[in-house]
Amino acid sequence: MFFIFSKVLSFLMNLLLWVFAFLLIALFSKNVKRKRKFLLAGIIVLYIFSNSLLLNLVSWCWDIREITVPADKKYTCAIVLGGFSSDDGNGGGFFNSAADRFIQGVRLQKTGKVSHLLITGGNGLLRPSGFREADWVREQLREMQVADSCVLSEPKSRNTIENAAFSKELLQQHKLKAPYLLVTSAFHMRRSLMIFKKQGVDVVAYPCNFSSRRFSVSADDFLPNAGALAGWGTYIKEAIGYVVTRYFK
Repeated sequence: MFFIFSKVLSFLMNLLLWVFAFLLIALFSKNVKRKRKFLLAGIIVLYIFSNSLLLNLVSWCWDIREITVPADKKYTCAIVLGGFSSDDGNGGGFFNSAADRFIQGVRLQKTGKVSHLLITGGNGLLRPSGFREADWVREQLREMQVADSCVLSEPKSRNTIENAAFSKELLQQHKLKAPYLLVTSAFHMRRSLMIFKKQGVDVVAYPCNFSSRRFSVSADDFLPNAGALAGWGTYIKEAIGYVVTRYFK
């Protein structure tokens, strides 16, 4: 039920959909005052949520900062959250814009910071195909000569809550000692940390896939930016997910 609710919520958080709805109401409304009100609302929402400066400020306040693992510190496992690869429609997959999660996981294993990688992620679509992210990623790791004995794959989870629950079971089965590094995008780390800790999994944040590593202001930030709309949708979804999971799950 929670999985379906999250999908519906994601749809409703499409800001461009709201702008489009406001403009349609303004276009077809016969009431002049209502027409002006919804036209103005559409313009205001479009400008606010296409504003890079406001988005950068939210990102700077919300994202978890990068960490450096001490040279003498070793972990048994890095839990790499899925979402960094997608179904190509032909039975395979491809890396998407969150691929830094994969890169950082491999880097941690290759440099000896962790002995194992746990890839957690199945298929989060409402009508899933046969693609399972963790299984596909295991094949990519083999091509990179990461030994199968160093890889745990969890291909059943559909969201972060299931990532945590199924990862916990797998870690206990393999008797890997905590704490573990948790690898995911900086924007997703705050909610992920909270979920894993609620599940009783002792994790240390290892954020990646940063949208920015410093807060800066330029003249272009005051101009409408189409990319900012997608960014706002991401942070609104994260914030709502954080509140719902913390207080109602």
